[in-house]
Amino acid sequence: MTVGERIKQLRKEAELTQQQLADKVGITYIQIGRYETAKSNASADALQKIAEALSTTTDFLMSGGNAEQLSDKELLQQFKEVELMNDQDKHLIKTFIDAFLTKRKVQKLAQ
Repeated sequence: MTVGERIKQLRKEAELTQQQLADKVGITYIQIGRYETAKSNASADALQKIAEALSTTTDFLMSGGNAEQLSDKELLQQFKEVELMNDQDKHLIKTFIDAFLTKRKVQKLAQ
C-alpha cells in the first residue's frame, strides 16, 4: 500500500472529505487528491500535519509500520495528551496502567 492509499484509507475511516482534510491541514483539496493518487509527494511538514489530522503517525503513513496502531481514537487522543505531561505525571499514569494490567492478569490466572 502506498502513502497515498494509506492517507485515503484513513481519511475515509475518519469520514472526512478531501476538502475537510485539506482544511484541517491547511492545504488545498486538490493537493490531497494528488497525494492520494501518488501524483505528488507530501513534504515532511505536510505529512506530519496529515498524520496529526488523521490521528496516526508519519511512520504509519510512510511505511505502514507500527502494526500496533491504536484503532480507538479516544484512547489515542488521551495518550497524546499524556505525552505532553511532565515526567512525574507520565510515570504516575504508567504506574496506574501497569497496576490495572497486572490486576487483569491475576484475575485471569485465578479463573
